[in-house]
Amino acid sequence: MKQYRVWHRTAYTYSAPVDDSVGQFHLTPRELAWQSVRDAAVTLSPDPGDLRRETDYFGNWSTYFHVTDPHEALSIESSSEVAVTAPAYDDAALAQPWELARPLRHPELDHAWRAAEFALPSPRVAQSDATAAYGAVSLQPGRPIGEAATDLMRRIYTDFDYDSTATTVTSTVGDALEKRAGVCQDFAHVALACLRSHGVAARYVSGYLATQPPPGKERVFGADASHAWLAVWLPGTDEWLAIDPTNDQWANDRYITVAWGRDYGDVSPVKGIIFTEAKTSTLRVSVDVAPLAP
Repeated sequence: MKQYRVWHRTAYTYSAPVDDSVGQFHLTPRELAWQSVRDAAVTLSPDPGDLRRETDYFGNWSTYFHVTDPHEALSIESSSEVAVTAPAYDDAALAQPWELARPLRHPELDHAWRAAEFALPSPRVAQSDATAAYGAVSLQPGRPIGEAATDLMRRIYTDFDYDSTATTVTSTVGDALEKRAGVCQDFAHVALACLRSHGVAARYVSGYLATQPPPGKERVFGADASHAWLAVWLPGTDEWLAIDPTNDQWANDRYITVAWGRDYGDVSPVKGIIFTEAKTSTLRVSVDVAPLAP
């Protein structure tokens, strides 16, 4: 088991006063069989007139806020302590043929009804002939689901370049697939589209990855970032194999899960709308994932 303190700050500044800010954030990690959360808290400045936390449709912690006082800056700061162990998977579940991981084809399997919606297209994960063709290379007939998912993960890691300038938040799966470049959100979306094009259930996961500084360098506070990966349904079980095509590895005890959904749009860290005459604004995000002594 590893323990971490996670700190995430999102700060907006505006060129003119904002009359109202209404938004939602997913910043509090989930309680899971392999993850326990302690002392989670979120603070906003200025103080919101309304602040309400509840679990959303997917079981994530989701917080709604409404700042009603005029303001030229808004900050949202979250902090939590999390203990994580590496998820364990049943070998027999991993060895099942990938064709069984299609809940719409095999609704008779246990937990298929829960997985079904993750086999369908979603707003940011469109399916196409291109995603089907790319996925088919890994999804060979009868191949074990664990092996097929891992092969797809490794191919994306090998074929795609990590390039933060290649895509934007409005880029599509088709854009990333054509450019063979993007960031972690793009790689997760591409993998989801490839799997769902063949009916395989898979969900988008948002959270953090504890990183280590280069040899001889000290940790720089606030230099980390949020991260995204995906999890593939293991048929007939309530287990999901978490894979990270950005780093070519299964999620382990360095991965802190915040939320999951169909795609990024369901679990974005912060989103909302403002009422203002401001013409420009700036956004700064700082993240720190610090290991704690056992």
